[in-house]
Amino acid sequence: MLKDFKRSINYVESVREVLEKEANEILKLKDRINFRINEGIEMILACEGRVIFTGMGKSGIIGRKLASTFASTGTPAFFLHPGEALHGDLGKITKEDILIAISNSGETSEILNMIPSIKRIGAKMIAISGSRKSTLARRSNLVMDIGEVEEACPLGLAPTSTTTVTLALGDAIAVALLKAKDFKPENFALFHPGGSLGRRLLLTVGHVAKRKSMNPVAGMDTGIKEALFMMTEAGAGAVSVIDDRGRLAGILTDGDIRRELLNGHEVLDKKVADLYTKYPVCVSEHQLAAEALRIMEDHAFKVLPVVTGQKPVAMLHIQDLVQTI
Repeated sequence: MLKDFKRSINYVESVREVLEKEANEILKLKDRINFRINEGIEMILACEGRVIFTGMGKSGIIGRKLASTFASTGTPAFFLHPGEALHGDLGKITKEDILIAISNSGETSEILNMIPSIKRIGAKMIAISGSRKSTLARRSNLVMDIGEVEEACPLGLAPTSTTTVTLALGDAIAVALLKAKDFKPENFALFHPGGSLGRRLLLTVGHVAKRKSMNPVAGMDTGIKEALFMMTEAGAGAVSVIDDRGRLAGILTDGDIRRELLNGHEVLDKKVADLYTKYPVCVSEHQLAAEALRIMEDHAFKVLPVVTGQKPVAMLHIQDLVQTI
């Protein structure tokens, strides 16, 4: 038992050591960043075609991830495998495109063999490499040099820190492009319509409210007993209180009524005007459902009136949002 415990501590130290090494290499790259990064970002912003990532082995895996990140944040991109490129897929590249080739050594033969065709096609090339003197670097339009990176692998062989640094650099460039293009949440939502992320970014209060069709409304002179029936029938736990012009004036919840009952008051003989809360927090049917949920969680609300203009059109319950988002 004790032996196993000591072994687990060694694993913990090993993991921490790798994390520290890779984090340090990222920080070293931060200090290396210079004007060339601006040139690269401006080149990509001016690109009238697509950004095409390529790389072999682990570099290729990083390239796939970066292509996905670029595409989902407003920069059309895809990954091209060097081997497939050399057997016909170079036809996917046009002169309007930019090819970002990832190779730590800068001497990956499959990538170097692509260069003559890339030059003839007329596409620009950006190299992400650990050596500015490499063949890839010398034959590219621009080099993003990650420098000499110490691998976290104790043998110094398996790509570990190099892939982490390359990934971090690519993510940083993607974010810079996102900011330059003023890419907004609604733009992001356009490319992520599926799953919970899509629902959070696209689903509006109106969509949720229409599914439930709850809109209990009471006037100032409505009796508390009648208001309770409205709440029960709607299953909302509250009614929107309106003025004589049908505008939202307040809210009355079943909690308001219960508190009055605890005080021994003859609540059921009163009117809504005697108990309701004025100037309630409300949301528009056009607001994101995720934003409405945040408001309810911040204020510890269970219900929230939904308005169009100044008139209540629905009563939103927090469970409706939790179950939908």
